[in-house]
Amino acid sequence: MTDTKRLYKIALGLAVFTIIYNIIEGVISTYLGFEDESLALFGFGSDSFIEVISGFGIVHMILRIQNNPNSKRNDFERTALRITGTAFYILVFGLVTTSIYNIWIGHKPLTTFWGVVISIISILIMWILVFWKRKVGNKLNSSPILADANCTMVCVYMSIILLISSGIYELFGISYIDSIGTLGLSYFAFKEGQECFEKAKSDKNCCCD
Repeated sequence: MTDTKRLYKIALGLAVFTIIYNIIEGVISTYLGFEDESLALFGFGSDSFIEVISGFGIVHMILRIQNNPNSKRNDFERTALRITGTAFYILVFGLVTTSIYNIWIGHKPLTTFWGVVISIISILIMWILVFWKRKVGNKLNSSPILADANCTMVCVYMSIILLISSGIYELFGISYIDSIGTLGLSYFAFKEGQECFEKAKSDKNCCCD
């Protein structure tokens, strides 16, 4: 096996791992977020499921550039991007609406302990994925893989927001902080949705590049 083939195999493995991890994270986060009445954790888990859709597009992209590094984004990837973008916009609408309502009524989560735990785990795992994806992308001199690595950093930012909002609530019990954290997550989800539609319309790697 040549070094290039080995690197593409690693890139594919990282993409598949990202999908599997997001499925697990999504199931656990949405369940615990619902049980603990933590909108931030529930929204974080919902975002993970959308990332799974995006992940299938990434897998397809890696297989495409492995066979033809100079090939352009095809219909499958564009469709996946549009579906992902639409899902992000729907999620943002739901989270923003619910956040405003929760702030209005002074809703308080039962606990945000699991938000702290899950966000710490996510930060560690996503940092490792970013490091490996950038390493592989640099060795292959592949802009799409490097762009994917930078997009994974968005997951790190969202995990940090979840950690801060969950941590503050656990320490001080401020009723609206969970909803404020949810609005922070909504901002990044909206930006991701925008990026998906921008990518679907062109062959550029867009803002994650």
